[in-house]
Amino acid sequence: MAQAIRNIAILAHVDAGKTTLSERILFAAGEVRRPGRVEEGLATMDYMPEEKERGITIESGVAHFEWKDTWFNFIDTPGHVDFGAEVDMALTAVEGAVLVVSAASGVETQTVAAFKKLREAGVRTLLYVNKLDNPDYSLDETLIHIEEVLGVRPVLMTLPQYENGRMSGVLDVLSQSRLMHSETGEEVVDEGWSVENGWDGSRELKKHYAEAVEFASNFDDEVLKMAMEGRPVPPKVLLRGLKALAVSDDYALCYAGSALEGFGVRSLVTALTFFLSDAPKFAVGELGQVIRLRHFKGIGEISLFRSHTDMERKAWPAGFEFSRLKANLLQPVEEIRTGDIYAMRTPFETELGEVIGLDGRHDDIGGDSQDDAGEGSHTLRDKYQPLLQTRVECIGAEDYAHVEKSLAILGRMDPSFRVQHDLDGGFWYLHTVGEVQLEVLLARLKREFGCEVKAGSPEVRWQERLCRSVGPVENSFQLGPHKISIKLSATPLDSDAHDIRLAAEFLETAPREILAGVRSALLESTEVGVLGKGALVGVRFEVHEFTWTEGSLPPMIKKACADAVTKLIKPADVELYEPVMELSLECPVNFAGLVTGDIQARDGKVKEIGGDGKTHFLKADIPLRKIFGYATGVRSISKGTALYSMKLLGYRPATV
Repeated sequence: MAQAIRNIAILAHVDAGKTTLSERILFAAGEVRRPGRVEEGLATMDYMPEEKERGITIESGVAHFEWKDTWFNFIDTPGHVDFGAEVDMALTAVEGAVLVVSAASGVETQTVAAFKKLREAGVRTLLYVNKLDNPDYSLDETLIHIEEVLGVRPVLMTLPQYENGRMSGVLDVLSQSRLMHSETGEEVVDEGWSVENGWDGSRELKKHYAEAVEFASNFDDEVLKMAMEGRPVPPKVLLRGLKALAVSDDYALCYAGSALEGFGVRSLVTALTFFLSDAPKFAVGELGQVIRLRHFKGIGEISLFRSHTDMERKAWPAGFEFSRLKANLLQPVEEIRTGDIYAMRTPFETELGEVIGLDGRHDDIGGDSQDDAGEGSHTLRDKYQPLLQTRVECIGAEDYAHVEKSLAILGRMDPSFRVQHDLDGGFWYLHTVGEVQLEVLLARLKREFGCEVKAGSPEVRWQERLCRSVGPVENSFQLGPHKISIKLSATPLDSDAHDIRLAAEFLETAPREILAGVRSALLESTEVGVLGKGALVGVRFEVHEFTWTEGSLPPMIKKACADAVTKLIKPADVELYEPVMELSLECPVNFAGLVTGDIQARDGKVKEIGGDGKTHFLKADIPLRKIFGYATGVRSISKGTALYSMKLLGYRPATV
């Protein structure tokens, strides 16, 4: 029987201990000799210099391990909101996930966002309550918070034990055993402890075993019958009931411990072999799907690839190579297996979400533009709207082509990042979700690609909206014997969409490449905008006439259309709309006044206030332009105790 393969992801709010748990899982499985510490920059999964410097995960790291006859591919995902696209791509290729909840902070804003992502993706999820090595943090309060905020009933499967104020072990509910540390720091079964002997914790363990039986009886008739007859339910029978419970959206199996101290990890990993769904059935004739793009200095681009078939090296398509990827290390393999994840090198560029056939062929996506990405990439580009723009230019004119190519690669790797070219000015605008993403991209541009660039300060990316009908105007562009002429008008739309209408005669007579060139050029002109503050949205272009000479090149079409838009729409014809964010924040109550006052000073409007007497919570609407550098400001005001997250609420007419 072939070895089972399971792909898992770990998600959490920033600083909940996600990467530390990842290291402990690899240590428990024997993949590393000792777990690396994030604060020391030694985490196995965080291999990028930017990750080591910041102590956060940026790119989804990948590692592999075996546990109880199951092969795991393990994806450590970013917790920072700027890298949410990384999480979305990871969830397309997993059978299950672990959501880490910090007992120090409870369910935080990014915890809720991660849980929502998992639910939307239909990924079976186990909870791990972390940081219980501090006995001052309450497991019971955290479980109550989970139920209140996430809306699921946590079924506790491990219980922490303490001696002299330090965690000394955990009790495993299903196996009714105690786990402690060996001399080498591994979790092992305490052979001298048993429930029957009535040792410390056995009463509490029996209580939680009975609760697990009660919950599982809702999903398994045999468990229900045995419970109603007062007969003991053996672990094997309970396990079957818990497998059915794990599918339910109303319950969540919950493991408690300390990733830093290495408690509760063994039970969690064992649960991953029991409670995850089987790998899906893939279509016949598919080699697999691209789930991530990466770039390594000295190696070039590789694809993280989920195989849809079993195939030995001799049958691989020509020019294809497959390897195991552990952090940034590549280890060649001799065969690929269905459902497994590999690093793939191909003789052509791949796209996110792209499915490749058994013969190595892929759909001809065509073009070098980021807008020509695969379906998975398109979906993410629509979901993540860059709110900042930063002007970047070469230090040396001779570096232009190299920077252009490098930015294109980074843009293909991250669907939430976009590049806008200003061919006339010879510079670019980088459009990013947030400031952290921008800083990381600039650092990678220098380190991985050797690009020396000069970057301006990030600015808010506004929306420009057409406020009146304009045109038509006529414009022509001639280069040697070739000439292109266009007659163009524009009207505003109520939505943020773009619409392009072409004259019937033009549609009937123009070749496909000319039609596509005109559409592309007009859409590209909306990205630049009229005032240079952001994209022009809500506009319908109507091409009344378009003529061209045979042999006209695509750049000529782009130039003629761009100049026509410039003649057509003037600054007085557009209105500016600014992005407004919804800020969710929590802090100790003694800082509530200072934090609220600071938000109001930034033109924020508080719309919701709550708390439990110890923690103050609020939601506010605030212009994005007013919260540059907010992380530093709120950290100073609250002495580092405030936690917050933001999401785009929408756009409103600018007041400046």
